[in-house]
Amino acid sequence: MAEQSGRRSKVAVLLGGPSAEREVSLSTGQACAAALRDMGYEVIEVDAGPDLSAVLQDIAPDAVLNCLHGRWGEDGCVQGILEWLRIPYSHSGVLSSALAMDKQRTKDVYRAAGLPVVDSVIRSKAEVMQAHAMLPPYVVKPNNEGSSVGVYLVDEGANSPPVLDADMPDFVMVEAFAHGRELTTTVMGNQALGVTDIITDGWYDYDAKYKPGGSRHVIPADVPTEITELCLDYAIRAHNALGCRGVSRTDFRWDETKGADGLILLETNTQPGMTATSLTPEQAQAAGVSFGELCAWMVEDASCQR
Repeated sequence: MAEQSGRRSKVAVLLGGPSAEREVSLSTGQACAAALRDMGYEVIEVDAGPDLSAVLQDIAPDAVLNCLHGRWGEDGCVQGILEWLRIPYSHSGVLSSALAMDKQRTKDVYRAAGLPVVDSVIRSKAEVMQAHAMLPPYVVKPNNEGSSVGVYLVDEGANSPPVLDADMPDFVMVEAFAHGRELTTTVMGNQALGVTDIITDGWYDYDAKYKPGGSRHVIPADVPTEITELCLDYAIRAHNALGCRGVSRTDFRWDETKGADGLILLETNTQPGMTATSLTPEQAQAAGVSFGELCAWMVEDASCQR
């Protein structure tokens, strides 16, 4: 892939923001900004706040690389601002961003597309703490956060329901626990890049995702060819069914005792992490796309009406 073509020169990199994933977003944005500068772009880093619209109008960038994670930055809100300002931006548009951020509605789309998922329900926090919402083992998590923020695993045989933190939302998702290995696939444009096997000592939580040594990534995943091909196919189908654009990453669980029937989709991330320990840059590198080339591709792919 050639260096920056010159079609766009000034790029605003959105990072930080007010979500629970602020620190990861800062890491993602700083890494992408440095890579874009190395590729020859003029880069302005913007810590997204209430004055974002005015700041962007003052900067007047050729494009925005959206490196925000979580609510407000990944759920259609910022995308709506960028549409209003008519500034080309990366990743998915308003509708697909909002849809993919809502885990239960994402599952509805998966099912309609013939993609396999496990059962889940939306319950109030009070109901979840009062009695088991389903037979353990199950997982309790916010319906609209990412990066394993606020995830509770209720083990098989647990006598009591979980006690949720006060900052958990009023309504949460309760999802049947899917046994097996954690696999993930990145889609870049219309191409699935590969399959990674994520190996941890325990639950793939926030620390396992973002702390050095928290997890080990095996790419290509040491799985049967059938499972690799299914992951690639399912990731593209999920990307298209949700209406995603640019780069997305779909996460799976695979119970190898069940073969192909043991593969299920967990969620699709419309703005996957781009930190030093992140999966998407690793998959791009394995596919022959450097980190700088990946960042440049996202900038040149940016548009409105996504």
